Amino acid sequence: MRTSFITRRTYTRSSGLKNTFGDFTCMHCCNFVSADAALSGVHNRNHCPYCLASRHLDLFEAGDRLSACKGAMLPVALTWKRSLKKYARPGDGELMLVHRCRDCDRLSINRIAADDDNALLMSLLRASAHLDRQVLDACAAGGIDVLGAADAQRVTRVLFGQN
Repeated sequence: MRTSFITRRTYTRSSGLKNTFGDFTCMHCCNFVSADAALSGVHNRNHCPYCLASRHLDLFEAGDRLSACKGAMLPVALTWKRSLKKYARPGDGELMLVHRCRDCDRLSINRIAADDDNALLMSLLRASAHLDRQVLDACAAGGIDVLGAADAQRVTRVLFGQN
């Protein structure tokens, strides 16, 4: 007699981290970060507005907090969020941060927040011109289009409201 069964992996949040949805202290620059959506404009605050560093908490989607890694994620580039609209032009989405985990090298994209340091975002845009080939290839493999000098005017307009 044959019986079929399906094994399903269950993911649960780590018990080692307490309240990963609230205010936190940045593990990179040690500044206090408020997770209040009224200040940041985002509901799942996961990066520091002062240094743009993050922590590897999410595994499948924003806010799931299922990653076992918990490593520091540093910003490496900027990109545009992929639009779900059929006839949208490239770059019509919102501006996003690209983070890379120092421990496991995983890449993730996170929306910028209203209280992020705009000058730091612009310097990140300039620094992305000097990314090593390995990071660029990993971004391309993940469908992430890294922004460069050609996008500076549009990024400036989004961040500062200037033409």
